[in-house]
Amino acid sequence: MDERLMTISREKGVFSRKEALEVGYSDRAIAGEVRAGRWKRVRRGAFTSAGTWDALDIIGRHQVLARAVLRNARCTAALSHTSALAELGASCWELPLGLVHLARFDDRAGRREAGVVQHHGAMYVGDLTCRNGLLVSSPTRTALDITTIADTEHSLVPIDNLLHRKETTIEEMRHRALTMNNWPDTLKTDLVLRLADGRSESPGETRARYLCWKEGLPAPVPQYEVLSGGSVVARLDLAWPELGVWLEFDGALKYSALLRQGESPADAVLREKRREDDIRRVTGWRCIRVTWAELYEPQRLAAKIRQLFADQAAA
Repeated sequence: MDERLMTISREKGVFSRKEALEVGYSDRAIAGEVRAGRWKRVRRGAFTSAGTWDALDIIGRHQVLARAVLRNARCTAALSHTSALAELGASCWELPLGLVHLARFDDRAGRREAGVVQHHGAMYVGDLTCRNGLLVSSPTRTALDITTIADTEHSLVPIDNLLHRKETTIEEMRHRALTMNNWPDTLKTDLVLRLADGRSESPGETRARYLCWKEGLPAPVPQYEVLSGGSVVARLDLAWPELGVWLEFDGALKYSALLRQGESPADAVLREKRREDDIRRVTGWRCIRVTWAELYEPQRLAAKIRQLFADQAAA
C-alpha cells in the first residue's frame, strides 16, 4: 500500500476513496485491492489495510468504523453512547457495536441510517471532551446516555467501570440527570445510579452484585478488606461480613492475570487456593467461587448462595 495512505490510515483510522485517487489509484485499482484482500472497505468510500483490520478486536474495529463515520459526517458531531464508551476505554460488555452513535449539534432531528444512529439532544458545559483526537461525549454524559439504550445490567457494567476508573462520580451523574427527567427512555436511569458502585473492579463483580439485587439476596460489600493484627491481609471481591461468607469471581482471565514470572496456570491456581485457606483461617468464613457461565443462570446461582448462607449459619 502507498505509504501516504498508510500514514493517513494511522492518523485518521481510515483513508478515503478521494485520497486513494489523489495518490494515483483508479476506481478499478481500488476495487482490485479490496477483491485481493489487501484493503478492507470499512464503509462506503473508507478503507484501511486488511492486515490492520484483521489485527483488531471488536472494540478496535468499532473505533475504526466510528472514525470512518466522523470523516464523512456532514455536520459537526461527537461520538456518543457505545461509540463514546469505546473511545473512553470503558467496558462495553455485550453492548451492540454494529452501529456508530453520534451526537449532532445542529437543529435537525436525530435519525438512524446506514449503520449510524444520530442523536439530537441538548449539550451542556461539561458534556463533551476530547479523547484520542476525537470529540466525544464526556464520561458523565456517556454513562447517562447508556441507560437510555441498554437494560439495567448492561448499563451498570460500564458505569461501574467509569466510576472505578474515576472518570465520573455518582454526584456528577445525579446532578446531570436532573436535566434529563423529561427525556425519553430515562425511567431506569435513577435505578442504575442507585445500584452503581465504583468499588467493583470487573464486569463479573458488577454482574454478581446485580444478581444479588435482582434475586433478593443481601447486598454484598465490594472489595472487602480482611484485617489481621491491624494490617490488611486480603481483599475480597464481594463479602457478607454479617453472614460470614465471601464471593470470589473466577473470570476467564483471572488466573492468567495472576501469573508470576516462571509460574504455570496450575501454580497460580494453587496459590489462590492457599490464599483462600488463609482467609478462612483468619475469618472463619466460607467462600463461594462464581464463574462467568454461572452468571447466566441467576436463579440457580442465587439458590447456591442462599444455601451457603444457611450452611454457614448452621455451622
